[in-house]
Amino acid sequence: MRRKSRGARITSLVPYLTVHDASAAIAFYAAAFGAQESGERDETDGRIGFVALTIAGDTFYLSDEFHDYGAYAPATLGHSTSALVLGVDDADSVYSAAVAAGATPDRPPSDQGDEKRGWLVDPFGHRWAVHSPQR
Repeated sequence: MRRKSRGARITSLVPYLTVHDASAAIAFYAAAFGAQESGERDETDGRIGFVALTIAGDTFYLSDEFHDYGAYAPATLGHSTSALVLGVDDADSVYSAAVAAGATPDRPPSDQGDEKRGWLVDPFGHRWAVHSPQR
């Protein structure tokens, strides 16, 4: 099933992250993972209600908190309830770039059979795994 929404192509599943400062998150995801805005942006009362970002051709959505709609950030909840897994060419360099941009290291990249995988937490409380094929 394919659908179109807000100018970004949805192929099956698109994460929609809520953060406590969407403008800062956009800058972080650009610096850490090369994210680019890829669609319209909806702002209400000085908050971002929707923005589409892409990393290596894959889209995810982002918003500030809107408690009236059940949109809470990990910082408000005190923890993350999910994780994102990002496939990259070089887990070591992407992990290092994310940490340099402000992510908190969790588990540095290590050999996991036929791939290398590392875990970190972004400055907004979302957990990320970066993994790449073993060379």
